[in-house]
Amino acid sequence: MTQQFTGLVTPVVTESTPTKAKSSGCGGCNDDSSATVEMEEKLKQRIAQHPCYSEEAHHHYARLHVAVAPACNIQCNYCNRKYDCANESRPGVVSELLTPEEAAHKALVIAGKIPQLTVLGIAGPGDPLANPEKTFRTFELIAEKAPDIKLCLSTNGLMLPEYVDRIKQLNIDHVTMTINMIDPEIGAKIYSWVHYNRKRYRGIEGAKILHEKQMEGLQALKEADILCKVNSVMIPGINDQHLTEVNQVIRSKGAFLHNIMPLISAPEHGTHFGLTGQRGPTPKEVKVVQDNCAGNMKMMRHCRQCRADAVGLLGEDRSQEFTKDKFMEMTSEYDLEKRQEVHAGIEKFKEELKAAKEKALTAVETSNGASVESSPILVAVATKGGGLVNQHFGHAKEFQIYEVDANKVSFVGHRKVDHYCQGGYGEKATLENIIQTIADCKAVLVSKMGDSPKEKLQQLGIQTVESYDVIETVALEFYQQYLQEQGN
Repeated sequence: MTQQFTGLVTPVVTESTPTKAKSSGCGGCNDDSSATVEMEEKLKQRIAQHPCYSEEAHHHYARLHVAVAPACNIQCNYCNRKYDCANESRPGVVSELLTPEEAAHKALVIAGKIPQLTVLGIAGPGDPLANPEKTFRTFELIAEKAPDIKLCLSTNGLMLPEYVDRIKQLNIDHVTMTINMIDPEIGAKIYSWVHYNRKRYRGIEGAKILHEKQMEGLQALKEADILCKVNSVMIPGINDQHLTEVNQVIRSKGAFLHNIMPLISAPEHGTHFGLTGQRGPTPKEVKVVQDNCAGNMKMMRHCRQCRADAVGLLGEDRSQEFTKDKFMEMTSEYDLEKRQEVHAGIEKFKEELKAAKEKALTAVETSNGASVESSPILVAVATKGGGLVNQHFGHAKEFQIYEVDANKVSFVGHRKVDHYCQGGYGEKATLENIIQTIADCKAVLVSKMGDSPKEKLQQLGIQTVESYDVIETVALEFYQQYLQEQGN
């Protein structure tokens, strides 16, 4: 059946809005527990506005990737750096390269038009540290003209030990490193070659050099107090079982966050894995590995495997609004005071969201009398951001997946889909694809849905919940109704 829930809070449209974390206020306490709390508060402040490092932040804050680094010093079997692929969303893909000066102008233009932009990253299309002059010149220009924007880079780690001091000098507080193995024998199956000190190495020899430099780089980042997120591409039959070992090692060496993401290997991308038939993992397979690693360190589950020129919130890409021919004709509207006002508005909205979530959990606890054990279920959510159920089913480009039980709601991932309301003759096939994508979910939470897809979902046992409210509130209300229907 279709359920209509009434909002417990007045939703705020937050397609463009950020926040500031509060300071810790530990007072004069000096015992170990107080020191730990203070450290945790400082860490929260460091990630509070970074949509990749904070799952909460990704609902509210935007990022910008500038493509200034074309060269790469390794060849991954899952990568093909080709240009002019505006409709593809995967790492290493860009439509056009920029000079550092063009990238800085683009950042100032977008920071004015999208004031919730808080992070500028360089992630390719090659490796930023294989292009150090262009990379660091870009960071210098942006740090000078837009000091409130966080700087971030992504690297394979091969040259990281040589540049940690420079990274620290530029106040780059977040570095993402892709580490797919700690065993060179496995690495030899992932990398075709490694170019180091003007020589190209293949097989185990190349993978061993890469591994050693990655571990050295991790240690250097830790000593420099730079937060490191580690990306790992999950490749079934090659490193899927190995990633738990990777997780343990990177945690011991100071990595802050681990992002295990699925291999993208469509043949049309022209990668070695795509052309040789190497499959990617299913969402369920990815979740199993993530869950196995979650007890050791914090996992990133909201990654969108972004393009190297992505613009906007995670889950959206506005890069085509800001192509070079467009943004070079635009005047910078960067206004620090205006941006700070927008960020303060998000802070206020986040507090309202927090209160609404606590209210929903309290209501559940009161209803249950105490925390109860219950079997978790999955629900799919159509959202435009802001932590709300606020998108029409037919407009969704992806569904966020949450695991719900009687006591909590946990984000576990996202699944991309084709638009259902796209017109033409493809709607039936598109709807079938969407249904297959969320077939393991008990409900889909949307702001609105047409009768035809609603009936089809009901026939397959997937309930429709139409609402415009905080995701956790809607999910918990549905779960209580689900338990009643199950006779629990």
